[in-house]
Amino acid sequence: MIPDSAPHPDPAPAAPPLDFDWKPIVLRFQKPSSARATWQLANTLGTFILIWVLMYWTLPISWWLTLPLAILNGGVLVRAFIIFHDCGHGSFFKARWANDVVGFITGMINFTPYHHWRWEHSLHHASSGDLDRRGTGDVWTMTVEEYLASPRWRRLLYRLSRNPIFLLLLAPVLLFVIRERWPSARANARERRSVWGMNAALAVMVGTLCWIFGWKAYLVIQLTISMVGGAIGVWMFYVQHQFEGAYWDRSHEWDYTTAALQGSSYFHLPPILQWFTGNIGFHHIHHLSPRIPNYNLERCHKSHPIFQQVKELTFRSSLKSISYHLWDESKRRLISFRQLREFQSGESGQTA
Repeated sequence: MIPDSAPHPDPAPAAPPLDFDWKPIVLRFQKPSSARATWQLANTLGTFILIWVLMYWTLPISWWLTLPLAILNGGVLVRAFIIFHDCGHGSFFKARWANDVVGFITGMINFTPYHHWRWEHSLHHASSGDLDRRGTGDVWTMTVEEYLASPRWRRLLYRLSRNPIFLLLLAPVLLFVIRERWPSARANARERRSVWGMNAALAVMVGTLCWIFGWKAYLVIQLTISMVGGAIGVWMFYVQHQFEGAYWDRSHEWDYTTAALQGSSYFHLPPILQWFTGNIGFHHIHHLSPRIPNYNLERCHKSHPIFQQVKELTFRSSLKSISYHLWDESKRRLISFRQLREFQSGESGQTA
């Protein structure tokens, strides 16, 4: 679709060979540690509650004291979501009941129904990078051909979904506060019950906190934390599969190992940000083996050279991802709306 003369991204590092048996390598990292999981849960929930209360105390004094605490607690909220996420994969604790209980509790903090989200997320893992199975638990991604064949209203809606303001400010609120309150039409009975059960639990929790702290203070504090945490979480999820050199293919060509190691990014973050994001930057390892708990991801990444040859993103290089909008099947790469316009303008000039 885009001619060879169009600007190409910087050369990517050589892709790792994928014809190797990686399962024995990752197997030893799949064993959960009750001690590490309990400590991570304690320092996450303890920190979240402590900062929440500090925000309440500073709110009458000055918003300038409250805002930094809100940003900090938004990061802790992301860490709590990663625990929720690991519980959904059955990887945080060894016991299933422990994962389910902690998953429900951390789901309440993130306003997300545990079983329903776990079901949708499993579909994401089973289809990540598959062009024929998009649409569940992923970022809306259209091919160039699909975009050009779409009616104007659909193009506008798609462009809105890719706008940074919508993506980072509005989408998190729409997703966690509104979208998660309703089950998918394809969900079975257990997943539907989990949505209604979470809604009831949230009504009790929100009502109780409003009674204790006052509804105005609660809404200001909780919405600020949720918006910050949601923006961080959405951005992390976005760059995990929308980056230079990402992998997409049709079902008959799609390969699980390739989708994990080339279609999921390694987002290299400093240690403090790794703590807040629960090591989810090692997303290529997570997609290769979702049974690895977050506290083992970095050790698995360092265990074999093959895992370190994948595309590495830094915070600076990740900012390029916001300009990748469409998948060009002919060139097998993500392109921007601008590149598409330049190509269309060139075609119009040649025709004239």
